[in-house]
Amino acid sequence: MEIKVKLLSDLAKIPTQGTEFSAGYDLYSAEQTTVPSLGRKLIKTNISMAIPDNHYGRIAPRSGLAYKHGIDIMAGVIDADYRGDVGVILLNTDTNNDFDVEVGDKIAQIIIEKCHRVEFTNSDILETTKRGEGGYGHTG
Repeated sequence: MEIKVKLLSDLAKIPTQGTEFSAGYDLYSAEQTTVPSLGRKLIKTNISMAIPDNHYGRIAPRSGLAYKHGIDIMAGVIDADYRGDVGVILLNTDTNNDFDVEVGDKIAQIIIEKCHRVEFTNSDILETTKRGEGGYGHTG
């Protein structure tokens, strides 16, 4: 699958794969900023892309940033029809330390996933299942 990427500034980098079999492609910061302790910040990548129909880009955390610094990702869906600057919302879960971001830092990864167009219909009856209406914690 080919995905066209437009670099919106000289600070932008095309997403890269860490290893041959990596599911995600690293996204890079195009700005220098700080994510405060227990805060969040929108980080621009200065790239836009043409994700194919019936697919979307899922922005996911990088395991090293999560483990070493408590950095998570919020609101990570890039729709196939979006052509703007791909932003990444970093969430700093560290209670004591701010997190500094430099231009060119790997800040997240994008995973291209298939999605389906569906039609939701109103129904008074649903097929029964073994689980039924069992919610949170129903299996112990």
